[in-house]
Amino acid sequence: MAARPRVKHIPQRTCVGCRAVLPKRQLVRIVRSITATGEVQVKVDPTGKANGRGAYLHDRRFCWETALKTGALERALKVKLSDADRARLHAHGQQYSDEIAD
Repeated sequence: MAARPRVKHIPQRTCVGCRAVLPKRQLVRIVRSITATGEVQVKVDPTGKANGRGAYLHDRRFCWETALKTGALERALKVKLSDADRARLHAHGQQYSDEIAD
């Protein structure tokens, strides 16, 4: 009896903007963390491995705008975004196009 080759598990995550389920590596992670001074910080996590509560978004401008406008990102991170955090995330989302990349 020959052993079947193992299929590697690919973690799946949901985009909080459009609710599509995709492989984790295809999404951008936003993380809520607490600094050494006890300050809550929300930032983009390019490595996908930073400590803290994370949420995932497509690399599409539509998803970023929707998540910020509807409050879905705040609910996913369980935090009230400050105006500075909101502006920084909105500016980051503007670098993406609305086209769907395959």
